[in-house]
Amino acid sequence: MKTNIDVEMHKQGTLLVQQERPRALMVRMLSVVLACWIATPALAAYTLPEMIDTAMQHNPVLGIATAQRDVAEAAVTTASTYSNPQVEALMGPSRYLTPGGQGDHRNWNVGLSQALDFPWVRNAKIEAAESGTKVADAGMDLVRIELRSRVKNAFYDVLQRKAVLKLVEGDRNLLQQIRERVKLRVDTGESPRYELIKADTEALAAERDYQTALVRVTEGKAYLRGLVGAGVPLDYEVEGELPMVYGLPSLEQLREQIVQSPQLSQLRAVTETAEAKLKLEERLRNPGLTLKASVEEDPDLRQLRFGVAIPLPLWDRRQGPIAAAGAEVRQSQATLHERELGLRRDMEAAYQRYMIAQQQLSAFENGLLSQAESVLKVAEAAYRYGERGILEYMDAQRTFRMVRKDYFAAKFDYVSSMLEIERLLGTELLEVKP
Repeated sequence: MKTNIDVEMHKQGTLLVQQERPRALMVRMLSVVLACWIATPALAAYTLPEMIDTAMQHNPVLGIATAQRDVAEAAVTTASTYSNPQVEALMGPSRYLTPGGQGDHRNWNVGLSQALDFPWVRNAKIEAAESGTKVADAGMDLVRIELRSRVKNAFYDVLQRKAVLKLVEGDRNLLQQIRERVKLRVDTGESPRYELIKADTEALAAERDYQTALVRVTEGKAYLRGLVGAGVPLDYEVEGELPMVYGLPSLEQLREQIVQSPQLSQLRAVTETAEAKLKLEERLRNPGLTLKASVEEDPDLRQLRFGVAIPLPLWDRRQGPIAAAGAEVRQSQATLHERELGLRRDMEAAYQRYMIAQQQLSAFENGLLSQAESVLKVAEAAYRYGERGILEYMDAQRTFRMVRKDYFAAKFDYVSSMLEIERLLGTELLEVKP
């Protein structure tokens, strides 16, 4: 009897050990997974203001604009600098040609000359150089505006792509679940096999859409990092949402603001620089004079001389440089006029895209989204109760997915058109909140 009890207790102990082993193994696996999850550092997340600040610090295009500004300032220094004086020293023997001379002697001559520009020529040089600094300043402002606009557009593009990724990921998971349910019904004979084929096709399409959306997010983040520079790691996340600012000024008001566009400001500065160069070329016909002083000594005589040298514009009247400078003035004026027409054309096109996107958003938000969702719910309920087949439910699911994708695309088109108008005007329509 005691032996039977011992055997039974041994069996129960063995059974408990066998039951505890899977539990212990599961606990260990969970511990390892938890430790790996804790040890994995979270990706750095950046907001739009942080991205813009980083781009302003690390994007090399600003370094190029800064160097061009330094070149323009150096040109002002060059134009304001006086020419260096010139010293000339001569020495050699002298021989009397008349009878009665006392043999050979040595004499020497030291001369000093200083070239001076006329005041109106000097002022024209400085004015032309200072006009170049205005062009560089306008170019730097334009670079900042362009970079800021491109970073904002790329940032919002990544947000839109992430929203699409989240949508298709949910659809993929849902279609995989539907596929498993359909497979179960097919295996039990409740549904025909073509429903499983249809479910497999939809699941594969959802997986393809998910992989495509994942690649698009990666591409968008890579492009954004290329704009920002080395201040952002290779792997990062973005935080934010698409701004929905309803209402812009009228098209007439926007047209009036075009004259203040930084692009036109830069071209006006270029025109002023060309006019200043033309003025300088005209005055360089007679640029200045040269003051001279010298002392000459021979054995019997020391001579002091003072004089001035002025070039005479007889043969070279600078007709070629003046004509070239005049052509540059006409070219810059034509470029300014052409760019103003282009800005007005681009403004009207961007405003039309804005109006179309606004109408699409209104259609989606005022019924199209809710209608597609209602149709999906009805189809899902009918499929669960056996009133409809899997094909009708799949069609409703596909339609709802396409409607939501089109809604996200319309939101981004709305924001993108406003950013284009913002870039053309050089003013901030979509305020970046810190």
